Amino acid sequence: MIGKLPKEVLEAVLETMPVEFSVVDGNDKVLAWNKHETRIFKRPGGVIGMDVHKCHPKKSVHRVEQILREMKEGTRDKARFWIDLPIGPNGKKQKILIEYYALRDPDGKYLGCLEATRNIEDLRSITGEKRLIDQD
Repeated sequence: MIGKLPKEVLEAVLETMPVEFSVVDGNDKVLAWNKHETRIFKRPGGVIGMDVHKCHPKKSVHRVEQILREMKEGTRDKARFWIDLPIGPNGKKQKILIEYYALRDPDGKYLGCLEATRNIEDLRSITGEKRLIDQD
């Protein structure tokens, strides 16, 4: 990153980004997440420090383990998948994009994983262009 952000600005940026994320360290322990109050996948505060394998449904744990193993081995830097999830008071299914990114230092050493989640339902209908100059 170029430049330095004061802590309060960095925290505001992380809460404002249109994506919710969780960060796992190199030992698969949950370090932090943003958007605590509005998350798609809610987490109790007690998850901090917990093994990330215990935070996923049993049917998907083997895939999480495989992705993290490959990131540690250096054979994978990213995993992307999406699901249809009922959200909101009416339980309408929404398209949820989930991406895992390997976190590495400048020398390529594995530091952990960033899990980024976003409801992309509103993006599915975008067509044509809407430029900045077209804004109301």
